[in-house]
Amino acid sequence: MSARYIRPQAMKSSEKIFSKFPSLRIVVIGDVMLDRYLWGSVDRISPEAPVPVVSIHKKESRLGGAANVALNLKALGVVPVLLSVTGRDEEGKKLILLLSDSEIDSSGIIQSATRITSVKSRVLSKNHQMIRFDEEATHDISRNDEEQLFSLLKKNIESKKVDAVIFEDYNKGVLTKSFIPRAIELCSKNKIATFVDPKKNNFFSYRNATLFKPNLREVSEALGRIVMADTTDLTLAHEQLKRQLHHQNTFITLGEKGAFIHDGKNGYMLDAHIRNVADVSGAGDTVISVVAAAMCAGAEMNDAAYLANLAGGLVCEKPGVVTIELNQLINELKN
Repeated sequence: MSARYIRPQAMKSSEKIFSKFPSLRIVVIGDVMLDRYLWGSVDRISPEAPVPVVSIHKKESRLGGAANVALNLKALGVVPVLLSVTGRDEEGKKLILLLSDSEIDSSGIIQSATRITSVKSRVLSKNHQMIRFDEEATHDISRNDEEQLFSLLKKNIESKKVDAVIFEDYNKGVLTKSFIPRAIELCSKNKIATFVDPKKNNFFSYRNATLFKPNLREVSEALGRIVMADTTDLTLAHEQLKRQLHHQNTFITLGEKGAFIHDGKNGYMLDAHIRNVADVSGAGDTVISVVAAAMCAGAEMNDAAYLANLAGGLVCEKPGVVTIELNQLINELKN
């Protein structure tokens, strides 16, 4: 069964959900990176090649990947715990400094001599991305680093309350096919909800998760067919995924067409809100953060997905990878 999901207008339930955010402690585990921005202007074409010359007037580094998910949780009032592996390099030091500046604990970051820290550098002019270049390692982390990462996860679960674990996979090698099932099993034994933002390489490794959140392109690639953005085909895609993943909830983002959600019983389409889209970078990080926080605070999956879809649209109005403050989400919900 599929339908279009219409959220009740009453604010009381949302206020109750939001009030619980500061008491939540959510672990984010996965690939972290630096998002580097070079802002400039274009007023001529290069005499060396038919390409624009960008005169850079501002440089900025931001937290990216799993670190941006942790930052999103922090902006919502949730206590994030970030676990990852970086290189033992200047970029890794910069990332840890940014975490400190954002008041996010960096003790769960393993600095490995066998890695380099992932950096995505974007050149922008008038808020439009001109080009992006990446510096990264995509091979799996070493066995020793993997064991250290698992020990950090286990220590956090055993020593303090953990409400959920978010797996943020960018296929950079931190989340391996041997690590993922061990981590989900550990969470399951301790009755901890698991939320997955997957990528291609490990797509079908995330079995038995609480919520699985791919985008439409990723679902099509994984199933080996073009999945149409309509309720009938998306419901079929959910069923095909569930036969392999045995997860509880599906959340498929559809870009400008909104999202599709399935709670194991019914499927719904969530309409996209009309936006002046500046940049879609980081929208998925916001979506997984909000849906995890809301469900951990007691929201039904459908309501949590509605809030996440709303927040994901908000971040697209701003250039670069940004976060949404809780008061912004509240105001948007009221409007």
